[in-house]
Amino acid sequence: MGVRAYSRRVRMADRDGLGALRARGIFVALLSFVAAILFAGAAAPAAHAAESDQLPKTLRVGTEGVYPPFSFHKGGELTGYDVDYFREVGKRLGVKVQFVETPWDSMFAGLNSGRIDIIANQVTKNEERIAQYDLSSPYVTTTGVVVTKKSDNSVKKLADLKGKKSAQNITSDWANTAKGAGANIVSVEGMDKAAALVEQGRADAFVNDELAVKYYLATHPNSDLKIALTTEDKSESVFTARKDTNITPAVSKVIDQMEADGTSKKLYDKYFTTKATGQSTWDVIKENFGSMLLATVKVTIPLTAVAFVVGLVLALGVALARLSSNAAISWLARAFISIFRGTPLLVQLFIIFFGLPELGLKLNPWISAGIALSLNVAAYAAEIIRSAILSVPNGQWEAAETIGMSRPTALKRIVLPQASRVAVPPLSNTLISLVKDTSLAATIGVTEVFHQSQIAAAPTGKFLGLYITAALIYWVLCFVLSIVQTRLEDRLGRHVAR
Repeated sequence: MGVRAYSRRVRMADRDGLGALRARGIFVALLSFVAAILFAGAAAPAAHAAESDQLPKTLRVGTEGVYPPFSFHKGGELTGYDVDYFREVGKRLGVKVQFVETPWDSMFAGLNSGRIDIIANQVTKNEERIAQYDLSSPYVTTTGVVVTKKSDNSVKKLADLKGKKSAQNITSDWANTAKGAGANIVSVEGMDKAAALVEQGRADAFVNDELAVKYYLATHPNSDLKIALTTEDKSESVFTARKDTNITPAVSKVIDQMEADGTSKKLYDKYFTTKATGQSTWDVIKENFGSMLLATVKVTIPLTAVAFVVGLVLALGVALARLSSNAAISWLARAFISIFRGTPLLVQLFIIFFGLPELGLKLNPWISAGIALSLNVAAYAAEIIRSAILSVPNGQWEAAETIGMSRPTALKRIVLPQASRVAVPPLSNTLISLVKDTSLAATIGVTEVFHQSQIAAAPTGKFLGLYITAALIYWVLCFVLSIVQTRLEDRLGRHVAR
């Protein structure tokens, strides 16, 4: 073989070797890349699972249920942007989500007392909340708007709110915006009620989230309201948890995922680019009447019955203690009556539901309402029973003693049967008042008939029709009770000499 031919073969072998080396390098690089992807894919779920292990198996999520389009009811089901968003968050975290419907002004009290784990209700990020709570990454960003009647052209800048009445949730960030502009705040429970006050001329304006207002105007085409101006502040909505619960870091990672894969945009488009159609008042009543009746049967009536029976038993004990010759026992009974008759039932409800958890006693909403109502009934009924017992002539006691009856036996067989006839009318009034007082349980999340009407009215604005429907249901209950009262009085007075 010639030198030239040999050199050519060597060069070809070198090229083949270099090609083989390059191919091998590319193959190794591809294997490394695939391995890195597989490792990252395996590591991410592992890290995700580790985070999920630190979370409660069930996350209790506080939301209003009456703030469309973020949290409201449609067809009897809780829905809305915040609701659907957090359902997806819970799904990706691998935890069960339990929504706890709570009025906005009670929301942070519920969070602080441990009754809810996190709030999903358009909570605006601000310095005060950063200091007090753990906040997630923002999941939607919007701005504020000032809303007035269409005929009102006096508000052209935020400073024009000075001296005007602005209807606001007093604990919301928008209330601070209105107050900072010099407005006089008119307290309301929700934006739907703020809109109603402005339309009725009982308030001049309100400040709220641009997205919520635009949804309201789109779903209320006959509204007499307009957006007067857009505020300069940017509102970042966040999910809010108690400090050091390690919930929001995991939630924030899911928010980033949902932003990256387009899920956030799909939810946004679902609620903020589609216009809903309004319903007639009659259609809304027909749609919600069944749920209102169900709430009456499942909540209002049982809550009334339990509170009245328990309250009556307590009342008898307190009345007898009040009549006791023992000064200490009588004084304790007087103190009980004074405290529970002298403080508002609503305050008592809040102390039991939101206050007692600070002492380590956490009761569910239904039981909390039952206790508060029972104690309130006991305080009023105790004085009714005491006065009824005193109305029985002393001669009855003396006659019982003459035939050898002990005082407890005389009380049971002689005095109380006569006193019951006197006590029936005022005790019946207490029962009728109790039926209506159950509506206050809505403030701590008990879905009784009135709260059901509020849920239906929030997205539709049909306040008059739905509230009248609720009032009719209460009236029917009270009317039936008044018939029972009349028949009971007739029965007890049948053998009484006149």
